[in-house]
Amino acid sequence: MIHETAIVDASARIADDVEIGAFSVIGAGVEIGAGSLIGPHVVIMGPSKIGRDNRIFQFSSIGDAPQDKKYQGEPTLLELGDRNVIREYVTLNRGTDEGHGKTVIGSDNLFMAYSHVAHDCIVGSHTIFANAASLSGHVEVGDYATLGGFTSVHQFTQIGSRAFCGLGSVITQDIPPFSTAAGNRARVIGINKEGLKRRGFSPEVIRALHKSFRELLKSRGSKQDAFANLEPLCKKYPEVEEFVDFVRNSKRGIAT
Repeated sequence: MIHETAIVDASARIADDVEIGAFSVIGAGVEIGAGSLIGPHVVIMGPSKIGRDNRIFQFSSIGDAPQDKKYQGEPTLLELGDRNVIREYVTLNRGTDEGHGKTVIGSDNLFMAYSHVAHDCIVGSHTIFANAASLSGHVEVGDYATLGGFTSVHQFTQIGSRAFCGLGSVITQDIPPFSTAAGNRARVIGINKEGLKRRGFSPEVIRALHKSFRELLKSRGSKQDAFANLEPLCKKYPEVEEFVDFVRNSKRGIAT
């Protein structure tokens, strides 16, 4: 299952049914789980842990050293979950000692061509990174989030679960869960109504989130008054509680 032209380090731990294409390089300290398919001309460096049933297309670079001038070659880690699709020219970097020590990516994600995840990022599951969407270091992206093509995310920024970032967004502040953002610089423009409908969220939940958005991000009143006003909705709807807690705990501020 390993092409004769591939180079696989003796210390790499490769499940028996993994396929590795022509001219790919698998470095020391790499683990690849069962059912994974590594295309031709892929480079995977370690330490990296690649889960099961991943599909990595040609010319991707996975688990190489972080693009951080403070990095001095210390051993750090990339962890990739299961059933991810990684298209051409995607780059996923390891962590740094000054960060988490590792970059962590969940399962069932789609990384389209030329997308990039930098050091110490945490990416959830079921996300979509369209072509050339890029994360700087220390970014966190929640489950089911979508980054449109050529989206760029500033370091230490958070993108909440099920958020949608439009084509060419330049994100320098946090994007709350369930919301839509767009622009350069990106601004939150509303709740991701269509995305939530497609995922089966009830009209009641969507209305509650929309009310929370208006109360917290569009009202001229104080944030503390808004938090108090939304407390009954938080108790009724976990989604509203998630939205409100994200805004309350944001360190970079919300992109409004």
